[in-house]
Amino acid sequence: MDTKKLRQKILDLAIRGKLVPQDPNDEPASVLLDKIREEKKQMVKEGKLKVKDIKNDTIIFKGEDNLHYEKFQDGTVKCIEDEIPFDVPKGWGFIRLQNVISLSSGKSIKVRQLKDGGQYPVYGGNGINGYYDEYNVNTNTIVIGRVGFYCGSIHLTETDAWITDNALIVSVKLPIFSQVYLAEILRFLNLGKTSVSTAQPVVSGKGILPLIVPVPPLTEQNRIIKRYFEMIDAVEKIDQDKDSLFQTTNIVKAKIIDLAIKGKLVPQDPNDEPASVLLERIRAEKEELIKQGKLKRDKKESIIYKGDDNSYYEKYNDGEIVCIDEEIPFSIPVSWCFIRFKELFELLSGRDLSLNDCNNIKEGIPYITGASNFQNGEIIINRWTKNPQVITEMGDLLITCKGTVGELSINSLGKAHVARQVMAIKNTFSLNINYIQICMYYYVDALQHKSKGLIPGISREDILKIILPIPPCTEQDRISSCYSKTIKKFKSIEFNLI
Repeated sequence: MDTKKLRQKILDLAIRGKLVPQDPNDEPASVLLDKIREEKKQMVKEGKLKVKDIKNDTIIFKGEDNLHYEKFQDGTVKCIEDEIPFDVPKGWGFIRLQNVISLSSGKSIKVRQLKDGGQYPVYGGNGINGYYDEYNVNTNTIVIGRVGFYCGSIHLTETDAWITDNALIVSVKLPIFSQVYLAEILRFLNLGKTSVSTAQPVVSGKGILPLIVPVPPLTEQNRIIKRYFEMIDAVEKIDQDKDSLFQTTNIVKAKIIDLAIKGKLVPQDPNDEPASVLLERIRAEKEELIKQGKLKRDKKESIIYKGDDNSYYEKYNDGEIVCIDEEIPFSIPVSWCFIRFKELFELLSGRDLSLNDCNNIKEGIPYITGASNFQNGEIIINRWTKNPQVITEMGDLLITCKGTVGELSINSLGKAHVARQVMAIKNTFSLNINYIQICMYYYVDALQHKSKGLIPGISREDILKIILPIPPCTEQDRISSCYSKTIKKFKSIEFNLI
């Protein structure tokens, strides 16, 4: 269930008069508006208001031809049917926001002036961002985000508060809306769309105040608000349940990965060829590739084995032997082996291309630029290149290594170029790459924690040093199959939660 769309639908029904039934005994909005206009005229006569305070007041009404018109202070009338956003129930009316509210900017405050123990919350465009010992608005003041990512956002202060110059303060001129209902109207209008800035988004009275909004009878507003928040509370409960279920599924998925690479997801078969035989065969294959000049010999090749004392040792090709018990991550079945990542895989670091070397018209080969290409386990391409420098091929395991790190996907595209945000794990010896992907899911968190720079990253050195648990070939297949089937069930659950 898409609760974001559900919230929007509930708000849409509320503002259009479709959330609660109308009551023919309600005083029509037009009567309320007429009363207020007469009161304002009387206040002008008594000197309590100036003529300029009402010079922009207009009346929106429906003519005998069923079209909407606007009457101005000078008596002129203009058809505004093309500005009316939607039909409203009988008894409702329309009015421009400039007749209802005025807007003013908040006041700047320096970050060093904020206090953890301040008495009053400080509001910017993104809501509360600190506390201060002074306030410049009272409880139940509507705040509109003015600039940047949060421009057009709506907040309603729950206490006296300080509003910064990143937000606009709403002052009510006509008491035709409850403050809560007015806040929801402004939320419905999606005020961020009124920004005309081509650089940083900014909203102002120029874009907001001319907007036309529907006016229900006051008594109906109260019924709408009551029903609206009852429904929103129910949606909040759904969200809480969804979050809890998402957290549970993530915990269970992590546990499945843990079981898979420790040999506890599927039973061992005594008839399986041991992993030690597989690794001996791979070493022989490596020697042949080295002889043919297709591989370079690693000066620090090693073999990991378990000694008679039950400790693990690493023997290098120069004869050095080192106890590595502290590096062994967990216990594995007797038919399994440990091996350094670098002994099985070549790790290819990507290279960025210039803008002149890439295109979006599908000419050349795919260009994988980073995490934005990794979506739900698949690689989605929006760039291509005719001048590749670094090639990944079908069956390679790709991992994002800078920025948003740890995204994994198996290359099903064929030849492709990868940017420096991505590394390609070359599956030279035809191991079950799906099993290796499961292993990498396990190690990603630890690799991320090793990142020391301001931008998250995974180093190739840390990947090459990983100690991988290797099962027999046939068990790799069984693990991958079981894992895939189980994860598909969880993805189905998560899909139905969205």
